[in-house]
Amino acid sequence: MDEKVLELKQIIEGSDNIVFFGGAGVSTESNIPDFRSVDGLYNIKYKYSPEVILSHTFYKEHQEEFYEFYRDKMIFPDAKPNKAHLALAKLEEIGKLKAVVTQNIDGLHQLAGSKNVFELHGSIFRNYCEECGKFYDLKAITESEGVPKCSCGGTIKPDVVLYEEGLDHKLLANAIKAIMAADVLIIGGTSLAVYPAAGLLDYFKGSKVVLINKDETSKDGKADLVIHDSIGEVLSQIIE
Repeated sequence: MDEKVLELKQIIEGSDNIVFFGGAGVSTESNIPDFRSVDGLYNIKYKYSPEVILSHTFYKEHQEEFYEFYRDKMIFPDAKPNKAHLALAKLEEIGKLKAVVTQNIDGLHQLAGSKNVFELHGSIFRNYCEECGKFYDLKAITESEGVPKCSCGGTIKPDVVLYEEGLDHKLLANAIKAIMAADVLIIGGTSLAVYPAAGLLDYFKGSKVVLINKDETSKDGKADLVIHDSIGEVLSQIIE
């Protein structure tokens, strides 16, 4: 076992109050593209940039185009949890991990078995009518064409946070509470470039920060342990 992975194993063995904070890199091993890598969504050419399409303004003004992009590039219904998701679920099961705070909207943490998950940016599996508030599952989006409509005639909107929209205050407060209470914070698969989510790290008051990411981040210098590797490969070694 690699020296750094062994150090992480020892950190985990010595704690029963761990919080995991993750981003798109956690799901790339499930063949879901991230946003900022060479092959990510932000480097694919469209009539509009993904940042524009995934904004609240674009959603309101160009709904047909929004839903075309959303169905094509944001929903991966056949994706399965990978080694990282499964390892984190196992750590929660044995009482080590107290919460997962994720920027992802794919629901893979729950599919892997994690219970206490704070989805900062929402979930593709939750959708609601903007008029009457009725909730719908993913099929309301995937099995419809054009702009999905509620039985009342209102538009069904994915319960995901678009650019220009704020995070859910209650969910954010609970995620902060979990991070503040943790004694170990493991950060994985995120560039730590998206705020306010990345700002949650400032609330951590515990003893150890571990950062697992294939590429360097702006927070590497503030971590107690940095591992530049696949998060799935690293975490799967821990629970073997």
